[in-house]
Amino acid sequence: MIDKHLLRHLSKKYPDVKSATEEIVNLSAILSLPKGTEYFLSDLHGEHEAFIHMLKSASGVIRSKIEEIFGPDLNRDERDELAALVYNAEAEIKRRKKSEEDFNKWCKVSILRLVLICQAVSTKYTRSKVRKRLPKEFAYIIDELLHTDDEANKGNYYGQIINTIVECGVAEYFIVEFTDVISSLAVDRLHIIGDIWDRGSHPDYIMDFLMGYHDVDFQWGNHDIVWMGAATGNWACITNVLRMNISYNNFDMLEIGYGINLRPLAIMAARVYRDDPCEFFMPKRLEENKFDPVDDKLAAKMNKAIAICQFKVEGQRIMAHPEYGMENRLLLDKIDYEKGTIRLRDGEYPLRDANFPTIDPENPYELTDDERYMLNALEASFLQSEKLQTHIKFIYSHGALYKTVNGNLLYHGCIPMDAEGNFENCMVNGVTVSGKAYMDYLDDQVRKAYFNPDESEEIGRSGDLMWYLWLGSKSPLFGKDQMTTFERCFIADKKTHKEYTVPYYKLINRKDICEKILSEFGLDPKSSHILNGHVPVKIKDGESPVKGEGKLFIIDGGMSKAYQKQTGIAGYTFIFNSRYMALAEHKPYSPLQKDGTQVFASPVIRTVTTLEKRMLVRDTDLGKDLEREVEELKELVKAYRTGELKEL
Repeated sequence: MIDKHLLRHLSKKYPDVKSATEEIVNLSAILSLPKGTEYFLSDLHGEHEAFIHMLKSASGVIRSKIEEIFGPDLNRDERDELAALVYNAEAEIKRRKKSEEDFNKWCKVSILRLVLICQAVSTKYTRSKVRKRLPKEFAYIIDELLHTDDEANKGNYYGQIINTIVECGVAEYFIVEFTDVISSLAVDRLHIIGDIWDRGSHPDYIMDFLMGYHDVDFQWGNHDIVWMGAATGNWACITNVLRMNISYNNFDMLEIGYGINLRPLAIMAARVYRDDPCEFFMPKRLEENKFDPVDDKLAAKMNKAIAICQFKVEGQRIMAHPEYGMENRLLLDKIDYEKGTIRLRDGEYPLRDANFPTIDPENPYELTDDERYMLNALEASFLQSEKLQTHIKFIYSHGALYKTVNGNLLYHGCIPMDAEGNFENCMVNGVTVSGKAYMDYLDDQVRKAYFNPDESEEIGRSGDLMWYLWLGSKSPLFGKDQMTTFERCFIADKKTHKEYTVPYYKLINRKDICEKILSEFGLDPKSSHILNGHVPVKIKDGESPVKGEGKLFIIDGGMSKAYQKQTGIAGYTFIFNSRYMALAEHKPYSPLQKDGTQVFASPVIRTVTTLEKRMLVRDTDLGKDLEREVEELKELVKAYRTGELKEL
């Protein structure tokens, strides 16, 4: 029996038998539809153009639909051009306006072809759901075009709709909106398994795009968590994100995108390192800044200045948190400032840069007055950046440390385990937990650190936990023994740069370990899967994204340009529709050519699991919720008919 209070609440929305029955019919019909297609991506790392291209193309699915529909009727060039229109309508329209003798005719033909593609990608949905994805200004028109039921009688009607669109001068805008609808319907639900930020030039563009997306969730990555910490004003997090993004020449994103005022840093760096070439801190130029170009020499000085501040404030956090067990990362006090060497665990090494004008050898972790002033100014910029805070709140409200959905477990890094495959006991904030309980505790504390720091159990400055999750050896988001940033900056010997992965990454080759993790998170180990980001799969070295005999898939294939020489590819999309699970393996994204043409290589799509029977909505997590709603509505109808509740 359902509580009468709930029935009274339902009766406000469904005030009579007719309205309740109508919804029962609607929900029951939805339960019988095929499951919508889910897309899983990870490690976007600011590569906004490549990411949006993947999403607009539905990772090759749009192209396959074009082949199915138009293969017999259009040649390859025509099919390529139609795909290009869906992927980047603005660019293709601009190109066609220059090349087409009769641009209006091209618009009419293109709209007709887009109608057929849209019909093909919308077959899994109710008309109501499709309408919700339509732009308001064209919703009626597109709905009519999509539901042609008698071409003989309505041919003139539909032809006149398209003619009028062109005659009214809105064809270009209509086509752009229509292609967005197609891409939206091809992807029912989007899961981002970590790392929106860093390396690539515009994570801010990615977040702007995703905030307008119809259904998206995030599983936080280590690069996300350090930005979440920076948004609390934590200096250890702020110095890390600035060092990384200055080193990748991302000044447009920092100063224009997020409004971070770097002037105090630039002034201090130019003065302190005036005669220092800072040659080992030159930025990598994967892309050029359009609005805020910074001279390489000044950028190198800024990079070194913020790196030194990072090592100082990190040292302070390590000493404030002995429970983190990071004493081996206290390195500034291991430097012989006269000899220009440093003592590490395995010996003494020369420093390739021994100019440290802001470090007091007697108190190496103390900030100078200039550094403290500069960090206070940077903290204010991060706290007062409206766009950054909006993005961070969105990734909180739509994200978590992990997620279980439709039989899949999603997380970015690892589940800490010892070499024997036992869930490792991890202490944080004086609390010792393991496995799922560890993940749940961290999720709760990360939220409190941002929204309710007074209620968190965090010891020290708010945001310290996010900094630990960025680089701590027991962090499920990092998964290595240490982060050797200092060594990579100051020591030439590359053996000191090595970061060793935790046992988890060997253990997941075993099916029983993957099944153990699935059971820990309440999933059926026989039918469920793990989708894992964080560590790029080096295809060129023979590595496989499939682990544990098909129980776990690592889907970081290296979307970031910085990784593509190592991986040999440019990222994965994991696709889960009603019939199968598949991996789409992407080639590096090519930007628009000078003549406006798009050069794109369709991904290689490989089915990794074929479902025994077609998966319907009733078989999903959403379906279980809808079935409960149906039962509740049936009880409401019964209450109306037995007189327990009065119809309004």
